[in-house]
Amino acid sequence: MKIIIAGDGKVGQTLTKQLSAEGYDLTLIDANPKVLEASEEMYDIMAVQGNCASMEVLEQAGIEDAELVIAATSADEINLLCCLTAHGMNRNVHTIARIRNPEYSDQIYKMRDTFTLSMTVNPERQAAVEIGRLLKYPGFLKRDTFAKGRVEIVELRVDRDSKLCDQSLSAINSIVGCRILVCTVLREGEAVAPDGNFIIKEKDRLFVTAPAENMTTLLKNLGIITHKVKRVMICGGGRVGYYLAKDLYNKGMQVRLIENDYEKCRFLAQVLPGVSIIHGDISDERVLQSEGIESCDAIVTLTGMDELNIITSIYGTNCGVPQVITKLGRNENMLFRQNLPIGSTISPKQLCCNSIVRYVRALKNQTGAALSVHKIADGFAEALEFRVDGTTRHIGEPLKKLNLKKNVLLACITRTGISEIPSGDSYFQEGDTVIIVTSGDTVIYRLNDIFEV
Repeated sequence: MKIIIAGDGKVGQTLTKQLSAEGYDLTLIDANPKVLEASEEMYDIMAVQGNCASMEVLEQAGIEDAELVIAATSADEINLLCCLTAHGMNRNVHTIARIRNPEYSDQIYKMRDTFTLSMTVNPERQAAVEIGRLLKYPGFLKRDTFAKGRVEIVELRVDRDSKLCDQSLSAINSIVGCRILVCTVLREGEAVAPDGNFIIKEKDRLFVTAPAENMTTLLKNLGIITHKVKRVMICGGGRVGYYLAKDLYNKGMQVRLIENDYEKCRFLAQVLPGVSIIHGDISDERVLQSEGIESCDAIVTLTGMDELNIITSIYGTNCGVPQVITKLGRNENMLFRQNLPIGSTISPKQLCCNSIVRYVRALKNQTGAALSVHKIADGFAEALEFRVDGTTRHIGEPLKKLNLKKNVLLACITRTGISEIPSGDSYFQEGDTVIIVTSGDTVIYRLNDIFEV
């Protein structure tokens, strides 16, 4: 399958890394020759330098044979023109455009057929929605939902005084008072697929699967106090900050947004009249103190600098803020954050890429493709949701008799709205949805891919 990626920025690079590893035929377009050269050396791709909205450049990239164009440059207008031009040159090509400007949201939706877009993605909007979910249900570092919200995979960090510390995995259900499944553990930067004899240690990060109704019980029995968030401090007035402040204010929360750029503050004050907009430098602790950081229920750091976000989040933790959420833009920063008190972390580019990868896999497999795809455990594992259909093998057979591939775990089965953590006697049938967790280099495109031949 031939894919053209226009734009070798954060999203483009992340997509190139993942899709090239999955064996797709990739052509990368960017105006910067140095960036292209670095990508060519790192991945097995073809590179074309130039303007991706140009017919000549798209022709050099092989638009006639392409099945998909992903336009992810820094300019929304270029992305739209690229997709429009690509479709004009190849009527069968699918197009995905990254559109970030809030002013275009309604227009893109109403004119999606005119722009010939198969899909649009907005990393900042996706990040704001994810942060809003974390604020609505505090207590977890990360939450991914499946089966129309009936099942979740959540991330928990094990502290020294946690009831889970130094306990075996086989004892976890009796401790938390409900049935859950620990599908992956991150320990010292490595992902582990644990068995019942696995001993949980301090600083481990657990990725837990359970029906959504069990999550409240899990938190309560672990002694993790959840609080209703009423006062939120947002550090950074970029696109994520705008979307988040607007959403939280509409939900009745008190929002204070701190931004260092005066003109941006003026703009935000106009478009967000109910939000307190403060012109100030969050690297100055006096600003944070004067705006009442210690009385906030949550602080969200959203500047364009990972280092500033990390430092501010650490300061917020030290001030006793109950919930801290940190935006990180670079993958290398995701790796060392395990030992830092920066609360939950959000990566807009990764959220965006998850959506695009799901579309790509669905395009490759017109039937039986994943309903949702989520990267977990800092990208070391992947959680996928599939629907069982008539082509699925081993329907009605107990799981204990199935021979699954290495590094594949069947984590949950949902049937007629009821979700269960499966045992060896469980089985799936047509119409069920199942959640699969994979680690290592295993790539699952369809549900039948989980079985050994």
